[in-house]
This record gives sequence, structure tokens and C-alpha cells, in this order.
Amino acid sequence: MATWLANGFAACLLLFASFGEAAATDAVRVAEGVYVFVGAAGEISPENLGRIGNSGFIVSDTEVTLIDSGVSHAHGLELLAAVRRVTDKPLGRLILTHAVQEFIYGTSAYVDAGARPLCHAGSATLMRSRCEHCLQNLRTALGEPAMAGTRLIVPDDLVDGSTDLRSGDRIIELIHPGWASTPGDLMVLDRRSGVLFAGGVVTNGRIPELRDGQLDTWLETLQSLGQRPLNRVIPGYGPPMPPERVADTLDYLRALDAAVQQMYAASASLMETIEGADAPAFRGWTGYDSIHRRNAQLRYLQLETKELDSSR
Repeated sequence: MATWLANGFAACLLLFASFGEAAATDAVRVAEGVYVFVGAAGEISPENLGRIGNSGFIVSDTEVTLIDSGVSHAHGLELLAAVRRVTDKPLGRLILTHAVQEFIYGTSAYVDAGARPLCHAGSATLMRSRCEHCLQNLRTALGEPAMAGTRLIVPDDLVDGSTDLRSGDRIIELIHPGWASTPGDLMVLDRRSGVLFAGGVVTNGRIPELRDGQLDTWLETLQSLGQRPLNRVIPGYGPPMPPERVADTLDYLRALDAAVQQMYAASASLMETIEGADAPAFRGWTGYDSIHRRNAQLRYLQLETKELDSSR
């Protein structure tokens, strides 16, 4: 990991530059019939309108399959307008990869245009339990004008495991790895191109959030991706990347766990761990000063809970 960071930092900057300007309004073609919208770098803010998560679509001979819908109704409308600059084929399924705010609140715009939303049952449960509250937080953070018309839509069409979808002449594989980054993770694989939309399971240059995750399953999932014949990976955040770069997310989660485990074993307090559980190879990633600290806190509390349970 450290060697890649040292040798590839300039290349990474070029990738961000090449995708950055197009990300706001243009679909970037990553394979025949496969397009991605790359979100802005950074945390949710009024400046970026919260448009930090990636989304995309796959064009078959009969319809368009959509992957994730953006952070607001207005965002969804802009993404749909960009889809229409590429194709006028009817909208088919809208696949929501996980229940995180940057990826789901444009669904209202997609549904109004005729798309049929689908997610994992675990994501639907999570949406019902907290996403109205998240929507209120977004209105506060981004302002009412930015969130005008936005409403929570929980899909009626649910899956409870991995399955294949037929979209015209393409087969789209929905991969549920178990409870990894969230309980309802879905990864979307276009078999023809070998492009994988990884949702929240993979990030590029951004600290992944442990808040909804199960670390052991997440690590296993990332390891298993290395055995799939993929050509390109679309992470939840950051530019598309070659499959071998999935190991970056794996390396971060291992580094986080090792740092927290070491401090916990040394009887460090929770606050000492939050301040001291360093992962130096990832200091340049977005969210290191905020998300990484929260991850350290969560991992410490998980270890504490596990120890308490084992002593009963």
C-alpha cells in the first residue's frame, strides 16, 4: 500500500482531474454501454450540494438500468438529464446499492420519470428506521432550496440475496456479500463489460465508514473481489479504478483494526484510542480527520462489547 501511494500519487491526481470537471453534469463512459457519474471530493457541504457519491447507468438494447440516484430530487433530475444526453431508451430498474444519504434521495426524480426502484431488504429496513431523520439533517446542512421536492422513497421491490437481472441483451448480477459496509449491500456487476459498481463496499481515496459495517464480513468481501474476473471497479466514492485497487480499502480496514486492537490490548482509554489509533498511510484520504476518528471509536466499542459479552 505505501509503495503504491508513493509511486502513484501523481497518477491519482490526474485521475481526479480527468473526472472532476465532468462529474457534475456529464456521464463518463467506462465501457460499452456503461457510464458513471463521479461525485465531488470532500464531505457534504453547501458548496458541493452533497453530491459526493458515485452513481451510474447501464444501457442495453431495450432499456436503461440505473445505479444509485444521488442526494436530492434536484440532483436526480440533473443525472436523468445527463442519461438522456446519452440515450432515449426507457428507464428500467433503479438499483440502490446501500442505504446512505448520498445515494438514495434522488429516487423521487427517477420514479417520477418511470424507473422502478429496487434494493436489498436490509437497506429498506435501514431506510425506514432512520432516513427521514437523515433527510431533515440534509435540509439543515444544504438548505431547503437544494433539497426542494426531495422525499424518501423506500422501494417495494426487494431482494434478500444475490440474484441476476435480465436487462435486454445484458445480464446484470446483483451481489449481496452479506452484511459488509451496511446490512443491505448490493454490488452491481455488468457481466458483458466486467464493470462492477461496488457501492459502499469500496472507496477510492476516501476513508470508508464503519458506522453500519460488520468488519469481518467486509474484509472477507474485499478479499473475494480479488478472485473475480473484473475489468473495472466503480467505488462508492472517487474515480473508477482497476480491480487491484480494491486492496486499498482492504488495507485501510486492516490498518484501522490493527491500530485499535493494539491500543485496546494496551488498556488505552476510548479517548486515547480515538486520538492515537493512527493509520499513517491513509492520512491523505478524504475524511481522515473525521471519519477515521469515528471508525476508531466504533471499533474500540465493538471490542469492548465483545469482551464484556465473553465474560458473562
